[in-house]
Amino acid sequence: MKPFELLEAPACPLPLSNIDTDQLIPARFMSRSRAEGYGRFLLHDLRYDADGRPKAGFPLDDRKHAGARILVSRRNFGAGSSREAAVYALLDFGIRAVIAPSFGDIFSANAVNNGLLPALVDEAAAERLLDRLADGGTLRVDLAATTITAGEETIAFEIDPVRRTKLLKGWDDIDMTMNYRDAID
Repeated sequence: MKPFELLEAPACPLPLSNIDTDQLIPARFMSRSRAEGYGRFLLHDLRYDADGRPKAGFPLDDRKHAGARILVSRRNFGAGSSREAAVYALLDFGIRAVIAPSFGDIFSANAVNNGLLPALVDEAAAERLLDRLADGGTLRVDLAATTITAGEETIAFEIDPVRRTKLLKGWDDIDMTMNYRDAID
């Protein structure tokens, strides 16, 4: 897995709460091969109507947010089932970091184990970022410093120290365990 240290990239606001893993990737798409990629199914039922036509105004499909690698949302992002494919859909779409006031626990673990940063900010900071990004823009996410820079504003974010180490080093659970091989032996 590629280490995550610093990401300066276009960001997309998703001003919704309680985005669950079933919304991130509906179950009907998970029978497809992972090799095909899940990015096109990200938030499918929110982005497309019943006939598969794009819904007007959905942030991920707005040209102002083209090439977004960072997603900013409201509380309880990634709640629901333990669907790891939700993380795959985000990564395959190009997202490397999600910023929100809270995350589903299993989602956060799956995210870190696949190289996706779940950056925890307070609700007021999330709202400021959502407002700032409404017309497009970039953010700078520095995992080493645990900060997000938006223009002149710097916002601290939280992440479990073990998860931070895993992302900085590009480790999954096996890599983390192997780091203690001598002690285990």
